Amino acid sequence: MVNHPIPPVFSKDATVLILGSFPSVKSRETGFFYGHLQNRFWSVLSEILDCPTPETVEQKRNFLHTHSIALWDVIASCEIKGSSDSSIEKAIPNDISEILNNTNIKAIFTNGKTADRLYKKYIEKTSGIKAVCLPSTSPANAAWSKDRLKTEWIKIKEILNSDA
Repeated sequence: MVNHPIPPVFSKDATVLILGSFPSVKSRETGFFYGHLQNRFWSVLSEILDCPTPETVEQKRNFLHTHSIALWDVIASCEIKGSSDSSIEKAIPNDISEILNNTNIKAIFTNGKTADRLYKKYIEKTSGIKAVCLPSTSPANAAWSKDRLKTEWIKIKEILNSDA
């Protein structure tokens, strides 16, 4: 079993929660979400929010807080081969109640089909919130270009702007 080594990132002002499946090997090594340089998560989000792409862990944390975004993963521990979502077995879900109870989350987005499937299986019934599945920003999702990803990920900006 591999345990999730990264705590959730959120502040009381968070209105959007993005959930991935489980950190990649590179993310586990760097100690922060979407640590693989070819993952398009940070560049897609920064482009749809019209700001520079954060590079350091501190910049990424500040980026999330500044934009009222909470970030975590669906799975707390599992058996996994490398970074392959398709190899996830014996998954134990994270408890997202701490985030939901201490924020003003208006929408939950899942980063990719595996995160969405696992969210529906383990968390949705308890949270009572249906998640919006966004296409994965992983480099393994080569069928989706960055520009095409942005056409779906813009939904996050629409929720964030609905508060303005």
